[in-house]
Amino acid sequence: MPLFDKIPGLGMHYRVDDFSDPWRAPETVLMLHGNFESGRAWYGWVPELARQYRVVRPDMRGFGDSTPMARDFPWSLDLVVDDFTSLMDALGVPRFHLVGAKIGGTVARAFAARRPERVHTLTVVGSPPPVRTDSDLDSRLRDLKERGDAAIPGWAARTMGSRLGSTFPTEAKAWWVDYMSHTSADSEIGFFPAINTADITDDLPRIACPTLVITTEGSGLASVEETRAWQERIPTSRLVVLPGDSFHVAVTDPERCATITRDFLAEHPLD
Repeated sequence: MPLFDKIPGLGMHYRVDDFSDPWRAPETVLMLHGNFESGRAWYGWVPELARQYRVVRPDMRGFGDSTPMARDFPWSLDLVVDDFTSLMDALGVPRFHLVGAKIGGTVARAFAARRPERVHTLTVVGSPPPVRTDSDLDSRLRDLKERGDAAIPGWAARTMGSRLGSTFPTEAKAWWVDYMSHTSADSEIGFFPAINTADITDDLPRIACPTLVITTEGSGLASVEETRAWQERIPTSRLVVLPGDSFHVAVTDPERCATITRDFLAEHPLD
């Protein structure tokens, strides 16, 4: 897995999947994962996208195999967007398609609004509203500070039902609990209050690129009506509602989400 190490204090690991014909110059898709995850979370999308596109899957700073962050690290959305912009600069990609799931969809919306010259299309999959309140924030932070990494598996297990829905296999949910539990508690202590609860309301009308939003009928993040309310604030956007009750539909229905996204990207080729 390649390492991008040109940002002080950060070694960002990333994956590049490209199974396009060798005589073509494929367009690039940058994929942003959610909280407690890494670029590995997009495993189910790669077969559908990488035959036509160059797929870049970074591990956000603090997550996966990238450098963990200290508890007092000054997180911000602009900083995270700058990280990914620098990576794409290093890869020589001035303009690309952007896909984000869960909190990665929040980062992606901010990215598209604040770096419009870089983002050709935006796809947001199973992502929360533009401003998210969390009544459990204080108790979660207290538990993380007191118990450290040991606090994560129990929290992941308790919340996995709504995250992955009622029909996802039991053994798959167990795998996801273990996968999410590899996150550093110190990284999460700073990330969670700064990024998870960031307010991107003012960014929505500034998103100028074609935008696709995917959710489920019974998402625990927001109702279809609540999702449509913010989606319609993005000028050139459409909403696709899939059956199911998971909110991480990028994982529970990856083939369908990836196919819908691939067709959307094909409608909007780079010049």
